[in-house]
Amino acid sequence: MSRTKASKYQTFARAIRREAPQRRLPPPVAADHPPAVETPLDGYSRVVVTAVEQVGPAVVRVHPFRADGAVEGVGSGVIVAPDGLVLTNSHVVRGASLVGLRTQDGRELRARVIGDDPDTDLAVLRAESEMVLPHAQLGDSKTLRPGQLVVAIGAPLGFDATVTAGVVSALGRSLRGERGRMIEDLIQTDASLNPGSSGGPLVDGAGRVVGVATAIIVGAQGLCFAIAANTAAWVMGELLQHGRVRRGALGLVAQQAALPRDLARAMGLSHPFGVWIAGLDPQGPGRAAGLETGDLLTAVDGRPLRGLDDLLRALGPESIGRAMRLEAIRQGRRFEVTVTPRERTPERRLEALA
Repeated sequence: MSRTKASKYQTFARAIRREAPQRRLPPPVAADHPPAVETPLDGYSRVVVTAVEQVGPAVVRVHPFRADGAVEGVGSGVIVAPDGLVLTNSHVVRGASLVGLRTQDGRELRARVIGDDPDTDLAVLRAESEMVLPHAQLGDSKTLRPGQLVVAIGAPLGFDATVTAGVVSALGRSLRGERGRMIEDLIQTDASLNPGSSGGPLVDGAGRVVGVATAIIVGAQGLCFAIAANTAAWVMGELLQHGRVRRGALGLVAQQAALPRDLARAMGLSHPFGVWIAGLDPQGPGRAAGLETGDLLTAVDGRPLRGLDDLLRALGPESIGRAMRLEAIRQGRRFEVTVTPRERTPERRLEALA
């Protein structure tokens, strides 16, 4: 190639480079320090994470001691007061007067059993600690609705703050426990309950304890049941005041039931729930007063029965031997009966409220 042509090509190449856009490479990133990426939480995750952050620190592992000092079994519990009140299951601490607690931050505490109530599978402990302990707030379980998101927190197999989530499947369940007794006012949820999580809290989306999980329902594998927080609060008050729970009994098996809107309107009732009688003790006060299977109880002494826990409260210690007036519906007609509750005894295990 001649010198003249080579000069022309060089001039042309320089012109192209001047007009071409200049590409700038990004600055190098160190391989051991990748850029931080914050993944936003979806709505479901935010609810679960918030519930765990609020209640998780109050969840404890519970291990009762035998008379010889050996640890027997393990369960979970939840601190519900800053002075160390702990709710757990009766079957977790059965027969123990002293139990050990392990907090989420690894502290080992001793606690004494204030009282337990096998009829609701609840027990109340008092932790021995000079420090203010993290605690959870008891919510109003009556505000729960089927389909509502709930979170179960426990310490299965000794691990701390294990979480499962699900929805409320049903309310006001009455199921028979391992000793043949009926446990009332249960919340059913599909949030799985792992071994060792029994006694742990069931939490709503606002971070309030709405139930205490129980795992002693015969034949209930794959399902989680929890004692409603309203019932737990009442039992805790009785145990703190009296050391035991005395109850009246009507001699019936009952479940919470929804009132059909048309029926409620026709009967002049404003509340959406009542108490449905599923069975009666032939020798019980309810049968003697004229109640029948299938009756729907709507009020006691003029107070509406908006759920099974309302009837359980009405059958407190003061109800024993005192006549009460029940309002009910049978085959679309309202009627009233007067019934005198007797004291519930452990021997009558086939009765739900006796």
